[in-house]
Amino acid sequence: MEVPFFSVLNPLEQTLIGTFFAWSVTALGASTVFITRRVSRKLFDALLGFAAGIMLAASFFSLLLPSIIPSFQSDEAYYWVPVTIGFFLGAMVICTADIALRHLNQKNRDQNSISARTSTEAEFESKTILVLAITIHNIPEGLAVGVAFGAASLGVMGADMAAAISLTIGIALQNFPEGLAVSMPLRAHGMSKIKSFWYGQLSSTVEPVAGVIGALFVVVAQPLLPYALSFAAGAMILVVVSKVMPESQKEVNKNLSAFCFIIGFSIMMIMDLALS
Repeated sequence: MEVPFFSVLNPLEQTLIGTFFAWSVTALGASTVFITRRVSRKLFDALLGFAAGIMLAASFFSLLLPSIIPSFQSDEAYYWVPVTIGFFLGAMVICTADIALRHLNQKNRDQNSISARTSTEAEFESKTILVLAITIHNIPEGLAVGVAFGAASLGVMGADMAAAISLTIGIALQNFPEGLAVSMPLRAHGMSKIKSFWYGQLSSTVEPVAGVIGALFVVVAQPLLPYALSFAAGAMILVVVSKVMPESQKEVNKNLSAFCFIIGFSIMMIMDLALS
């Protein structure tokens, strides 16, 4: 599928457009605080399941497959090594960041219980930790978009412009419930609409930066492309498995969440296969 408008742009321009679009959908999700103070748990779980399905399908069809196909068709005996290393590194980076954030959050709670700090100081630290956590989990999404456009510009088999665009659309779709998931609890706990929206959209501001880094990396260091693609996939899949799906399965809406997961996965799969 030809995409004339994007074809005349360089990978950095394509990445910036794609990641800013993904950010705008996060902001749209966060803006729901201006309409309502609460969202039903059933709808929230359904949206989380849908987002997890999209992320998992995007990780496989738009990142892992393009990293596997060229390696598989090469003459190297251990063609699977770059993909495996990148995949594990992506997962380990996010896992390590999660452990560090949990330690930081626990330290913050302990200080709150034993010190005489003001509620303002405690609230500021809690918000900082929240923003850090969401920011870290958004880095793989921006990285994935940048790597996808970079791979498409290099003509890598299994990676093309349409696939990169479908990945961007998929990430944008799952960003809507993400923005809602950050801003709505803050609003429910009494934070103002403006502040709740601000923190909700702030979670995706890192995506354009990560995207540009990803695009630059694969264009400048083409031999490392399989590592970069699988790294982004590993990081995204770990976020789905350790964060998104467990959160959607906490309440009584497990079947609904699972069904929405299948819907999200199917939509992303269709988009990727139909547009490629």
